[in-house]
Amino acid sequence: MNVIIGTMRDGTRATLRQPRLFTALASSMMQCSTQTNKPVVAAKMPFRVKVTGGKRYVWCACGHSKKQPFCDGAHRSKAPSISPRHFTPEKDSTLMLCACKQTKNAPYCDGTHFKVIFQDLVSSVKKVFKMNNL
Repeated sequence: MNVIIGTMRDGTRATLRQPRLFTALASSMMQCSTQTNKPVVAAKMPFRVKVTGGKRYVWCACGHSKKQPFCDGAHRSKAPSISPRHFTPEKDSTLMLCACKQTKNAPYCDGTHFKVIFQDLVSSVKKVFKMNNL
């Protein structure tokens, strides 16, 4: 017997006890807590990358890739709703590719990482004050 504890798509929690044969069916009905529909911050500063003109690159948009800033396919299991961005530079150059995954000009850095850094700083300060007030 397998026991599966999880959250159903409608938000209810469920504990299922069933034979192995039905495990795959039950698993597909539950949300996987490791999947996300929002990108994660891979780094707080952009990646400086030398690229070759005419070569096609695939930029990681989800933030889960171990080969940042490029895609390694991790989005398929960790963020299936986020697709990588394909791009082909016109000439050999050095580019600043977004690492915070919040850019409005993907895959290029647009400075949004400063907002991400600021939000992390504010969050850290709030935690310190929260701990001191306990």
